[in-house]
Amino acid sequence: MIRSLYSKFLVLTLGIMFFSAMLAFLIVNTFYHQQLKTKNDEKNTEIAETIADYMEANPTLSLTEFLQKEAALGYKIVFANAEHDLQFFGDDFREDNLSEAAIDNVLKGKIYHGMREFPKETFVTGFFSDETANTVGVPVVIDDNNYALFIRPNIKLLFTEVHYLLGGMFVSMAIISLIAMVFVARKLVQPLTELTKATKKIGQEQFSVELPTGRGDEIGELATSFEKMAAQLQQSDKMKKQFISDVSHDFQTPLQNIQGYAHLLQEADLQETERQNYATIIQSETERLSGLTKQLLLLTSLDTLTDNVAKRSFSLQEQIKEAIQKHQWQMMEKNITLTADVDDITMLGHPDFIEKIWENLLSNALKYTESDGSIDISLKETNEAIIFTIKDTGIGIDASHLPHLFERFYRADSARHADIEGTGLGLSIVEQVVALHDGSIDVISKLGKGTTFTITFLKM
Repeated sequence: MIRSLYSKFLVLTLGIMFFSAMLAFLIVNTFYHQQLKTKNDEKNTEIAETIADYMEANPTLSLTEFLQKEAALGYKIVFANAEHDLQFFGDDFREDNLSEAAIDNVLKGKIYHGMREFPKETFVTGFFSDETANTVGVPVVIDDNNYALFIRPNIKLLFTEVHYLLGGMFVSMAIISLIAMVFVARKLVQPLTELTKATKKIGQEQFSVELPTGRGDEIGELATSFEKMAAQLQQSDKMKKQFISDVSHDFQTPLQNIQGYAHLLQEADLQETERQNYATIIQSETERLSGLTKQLLLLTSLDTLTDNVAKRSFSLQEQIKEAIQKHQWQMMEKNITLTADVDDITMLGHPDFIEKIWENLLSNALKYTESDGSIDISLKETNEAIIFTIKDTGIGIDASHLPHLFERFYRADSARHADIEGTGLGLSIVEQVVALHDGSIDVISKLGKGTTFTITFLKM
């Protein structure tokens, strides 16, 4: 893949250089035909007329010797007499295509503008077309004899040392540019090679990678983002393994209890009271497993959801009242006083998920509030938010446990009450549901004094 990237970059560079040269040539060609062609014709016509005037002013001049000297100055010359006999001076033309009509017109005193009228060509400018038709012609009259003089610059002689230096500079620039592009390609591909190696390491669950994050360009940003992703994957992998470990532990304990007490139930000399006790324990552990399974399924559903959760309007007051009624027997059993100041508020959200908030918070409050205690519930609405508060007079939570309270499988039970055991998933579910509805949750608690949960849903 990397070699392919190298080759693609080099081919692209060569292609750009080639098409740039072609485009530049076409632009220059067009500029010559549109702007310089006529001026070049006029300039050479003036030179031809100067030569003709000199020849006419000196009729005794040796025409052959004179025209040879003029050709040596950098011109190609065609000299014709009235019988259309042609003499050529200077280097040979690539093609002799001067028409008889053109010669006749010049002999009759007309000027031939072959350069100006030369056909346009796409890939070869008229300036370089070494043809007799691509000349200027002027009439010459010597001793009442008519002649026709045709000239054009000798392109070979125009390419002096300066032109060779410019050509050498152009070739050198092309070579240096190509070498520079190879070097740049290597520099560009090198961090991508490191990213590829890092990707393979992450695929092998080796999340400690070092990348060129100090660069200030897009590759540096990519490397920084990649390192952040690797760190998040490492944290996710750690959480996944911890989650599996916790789930295994939470399933293993009740399963072992069920297995052990089921084995005891098989004893023939077991007393009826013991049999009933063991059956009650098995039932309790089964219910615990069932509850744990339901909560895990709910957490899985929450994990797979995006921010675009399906929402509809529903009454919070009705949900909270239903939750209170479901736990009425627990309040009566522990003689707990519950006061509810709940306004009739309609919310846009997912009712099934929101219901889990009231059930988990009320269940926890009843679980950790001792007999003859009290629970206060409040639901109020402001211009900016919906605020739910549940306050109990329970055993409270130590300050050291508060930062970890919403972590999965985290339990502060040992510090709160020795004979109370939960799954450690309820508050995690509450936090995820609240976050899914763009809300926030705050906890205030003090050992021996009670706990207050406050949930705030901002209005959109």
